[in-house]
Amino acid sequence: MLLTNYRKKTLSNLILSAVIFLAISIVTITVFPSITLAVDYNKQTLINSDFSHQDLTDSSFDHANLKGSNLSFSNLKGVRFFGAFLSGANLEGSDLSYAVLDGTRLTKANLKNAVLEGAFMTNILIENATIEGADFTDVLLRRDLQEKLCKIATGTNLTTGRNTRETLFCD
Repeated sequence: MLLTNYRKKTLSNLILSAVIFLAISIVTITVFPSITLAVDYNKQTLINSDFSHQDLTDSSFDHANLKGSNLSFSNLKGVRFFGAFLSGANLEGSDLSYAVLDGTRLTKANLKNAVLEGAFMTNILIENATIEGADFTDVLLRRDLQEKLCKIATGTNLTTGRNTRETLFCD
């Protein structure tokens, strides 16, 4: 009989714990729906991965291989791509504000209508990229990169309404 009472008490404690956990989870999801957790993708091989339409705020992709990956229309604010391989990546319409892209390879990358405000891009390799409508406001670029981008800069960003050439201070 003592064992039966112990089992009943343990079972009721377990059920109570599950109910409390469920209640806290529901409250957290409904009251704080925009909370995201930064994820560490450093040094991972993520070729042709689909990260489109995701909130990856403050995540890290340092030295990751994202060749051909889809990051379009994603929230990439504050994301670190230090030394990442983004050749052929689709970043169309993404918010890369204050992202670290230093040392990245953006060959054939699609940056159409991307918001790069305040991003750090001093040492990037960018060849045959699409930058139509990209917003480079306050982006840290080397002068030679800025001049190179000015040669292909066109369009106005759909989100910010800023002209690509103006954000690059093209002549």
